[in-house]
Amino acid sequence: MKVLVTGANGQLGTALRRLAPAGVDVVTADVQELDIADAAQVGREMRRIGPALVINAAAYTQVDKAESDREAAFRVNGLAPRLLAEAAAAQKAHLIHVSTDFVFSGDRPVPYEPDAATGPLSVYGESKLAGEQAVLAALGAAATVVRTSWLYAADGRNFVKTMLSLMATRDSIGVVVDQVGSPTWASSLARAIWDMARNPAIHGIQHWADEGVASWYDFAVAIQEEALARGLLTRAIPVQAIPASAYPTPARRPRYSVLDKSRTASLLGYRPPHWRQSLRNMLDELAAASP
Repeated sequence: MKVLVTGANGQLGTALRRLAPAGVDVVTADVQELDIADAAQVGREMRRIGPALVINAAAYTQVDKAESDREAAFRVNGLAPRLLAEAAAAQKAHLIHVSTDFVFSGDRPVPYEPDAATGPLSVYGESKLAGEQAVLAALGAAATVVRTSWLYAADGRNFVKTMLSLMATRDSIGVVVDQVGSPTWASSLARAIWDMARNPAIHGIQHWADEGVASWYDFAVAIQEEALARGLLTRAIPVQAIPASAYPTPARRPRYSVLDKSRTASLLGYRPPHWRQSLRNMLDELAAASP
């Protein structure tokens, strides 16, 4: 099976390439190779490649910058998925599109089901919701929208690597305690996406994130504990729990954005790993790569 992966050099794209199943011919495209918001380019490349499946792992993810750069966010997160979906429809290809927990407002205390009412608080969330809607409208049952949350990996920039850098250079840090979600290792998500690709019954909106819940503060404390155990940090520093109001940002973020994964887990036949175990796995990978 020939599969086109967009955003191939990002955190998820890298994991998708590394974990591609045997017999899958992965064709990659990153922003330098293909402007997925250019209709002519997208149509031409889709006809040339002729994939049976497209996995769209490309996204504009600068949540705060999007507030002042709405056009760029919607170009990548809204327009581009529509163009990919339309080109996939013309090729009779399936499209797996990756979305986010930020399509929700976070104003409820229980996990969000795939069909729960959306209500993004930020331009980033609005643009991702627009992309979801465009993909489903263009492809119907030939589309799978996979919402995930708090993605990190040994590659690229993310919360885990930022925390490791701050913990190595500062005497103390403050981390937000009143925003709760599910940290998700890119490799965990990539494995599930490949399994979804093999199951035609999995379409429409699906939720997948690592098991368990945490605040950003909980996540930071765990990062320090696990990094110390692996020699990635040489000393412990105080980690202070602070309210989001003490760390104002241009974009509003949901207070609670845990995703209900039960429907997708039932279709796949397994539950995701707990986020703490995934964090250990990622830090083991980072430690193995350290000089």
